[in-house]
Amino acid sequence: MSTEQTTPPPSNPRFGFVIYPRFTLMDVVGPFEIFGRVPGAEALLVAERAGIVRTDLGVGVEAAASFDDCPELDALVVPGGPGQREQLDNAKLLDFLRQRAPRARWITSVCTGSLLLGAAGLLEGYQASCHWAALDQLAQYGATPVSERYVIDRDRASGGGVTAGIDFALALVGRVWGEPLARALALGLEYRPSPPFDGGHPSVESEPVVAAVRAALGR
Repeated sequence: MSTEQTTPPPSNPRFGFVIYPRFTLMDVVGPFEIFGRVPGAEALLVAERAGIVRTDLGVGVEAAASFDDCPELDALVVPGGPGQREQLDNAKLLDFLRQRAPRARWITSVCTGSLLLGAAGLLEGYQASCHWAALDQLAQYGATPVSERYVIDRDRASGGGVTAGIDFALALVGRVWGEPLARALALGLEYRPSPPFDGGHPSVESEPVVAAVRAALGR
């Protein structure tokens, strides 16, 4: 889902992925693969402190820049994950988002990363998506929750849960740099989803599975 706004793309865009302890790796890796392959683009990981940051599954990922020494960014990308809950009270992370948002062309998120954008006051009056289990929480930040794979509303773009990061990134590339480039990137990565079963969302999954996942996410 998208609402139109056309902006000439920068020639050498820089995408900054804001990571934190216990973020979900796929939230970053999916769109990183897309944005990092835009001609002339730079994609980098940014954290409160530069160095190794552990994902929710314990994988160590190195942030190249800290909030204090981060270069100018054309796009902010905020992932979700279990650690997102603690970051809602992290004034340094929220202040970084608030300070950088007016200077960025696009403010984006994947999964529950949209809740961090909301907590920073960056989604009020915007439509946004999120992981299905947390979608309704967006309303408390003045956003309009939309149950879609991705949502682009003016200069805000948000993906649904985890794997939707690939879809949102391709959609944004198509919007800004044109569909031919987005299609070429999808082809190069052989992005042609064909899941082994029809699931992945409460609307098409059995109630016992949905209940079990809700319980696990609650823990």
